[in-house]
Amino acid sequence: MNSRTSLRRLRLLHLEDSELDHQLTVMHLHRGGVEPQIARVDNEADFKRLLNERWDAVLSDYNLPGYSGLAALDLVREHDPLMPFILVSGEIGEDTAVAAMRNGAADYLLKSNLARLVPALLQAVDASENRRARKQADAELARSRTQLSELAQHLQTSVEMERAAIAREIHDDVGGSLTAVRFDLAWIERHGGSPQVIDRARQAMESVKHAIEASQRIMHNLRPAILEQGLIAALQWMTQRFERRTAITTLFRTSHEQLQLPVGVPLVAYRVAQEALTNISKHAGATKVQVDLTVAAGVLSLEISDDGRGLSPQDLAKTRSFGIRGLHERASTVGGWIDLSSSAHGTSLILSIPLDDRPETDIDSDHADKDLGASSSAHDPSRWGEL
Repeated sequence: MNSRTSLRRLRLLHLEDSELDHQLTVMHLHRGGVEPQIARVDNEADFKRLLNERWDAVLSDYNLPGYSGLAALDLVREHDPLMPFILVSGEIGEDTAVAAMRNGAADYLLKSNLARLVPALLQAVDASENRRARKQADAELARSRTQLSELAQHLQTSVEMERAAIAREIHDDVGGSLTAVRFDLAWIERHGGSPQVIDRARQAMESVKHAIEASQRIMHNLRPAILEQGLIAALQWMTQRFERRTAITTLFRTSHEQLQLPVGVPLVAYRVAQEALTNISKHAGATKVQVDLTVAAGVLSLEISDDGRGLSPQDLAKTRSFGIRGLHERASTVGGWIDLSSSAHGTSLILSIPLDDRPETDIDSDHADKDLGASSSAHDPSRWGEL
């Protein structure tokens, strides 16, 4: 027999109407190296009452006066699906045993052969503890993911607020100062008299002009004021600007004249398109880009595709591939998701955002898909105007 220090201590609830059979069970537990803290009950009422306490396992006879082991098993499964339950009966048919195992019993034993009692009990208890540990780990992981997602959403919101504040400062302080300098230089050019002074004034005005354009570009990247005219106008302007800057043929298509979208959705779609086009210009080596905006079955879809070299599994598996992860997190802030597919013939990124229970889109079904990238005006509504 094992020494007392090596005994396995278990709290057991024993549903058994025979005191003699109960003592026999306790003897086999001791003999197998288990020191049980065991409570015996012989009726349904006491079983239900004690079941609310903490137990490592339940041992149950099959036939009891006015009650059965299968009924007790159903009660245990309802109370705690992970609680180990072992049937111990004087006689049990094969069909009954199979039904018990199917309903969640850990094992079944005959009272005439209790040699397997301790091994079966320890195996069931260990398996239950492992399942509980996995369940707890899964719950903690889910909680961590939720907290991480909430943090990411908070950071996205904070970043956009900070961008807006910086854009206002650039517009009010830097823009105002540059405008004043430009007026002063224009006055110097008109009243300088000396050709050298006039020439230097013109050079300085050219430098100020570049500074103003850079400020406009930075301000727009920080806070896309064009979104005030709607997502369609913003994407149309973005693709035109991308084509002029990169010389990559860029096509924007949509079948909608106007979309009424919930707060936050246009900015998410705009930022996703902005990040996708930036990645294309840096890495894809593409000659053609297509941006498609659709709304169907209550879901807004924005697809950005190119004919570049595509993304390899190694590219997607990079530990510091924060761009794609950032897109996923940004999409999740409005309940959306990102689908990314790539091959040697190009890459396609699709943003999907459900719009159910939100303001409906304003769709003119009489209009077919239009190529808005080639024929629209190059007007930049985010400009400060001619100074």
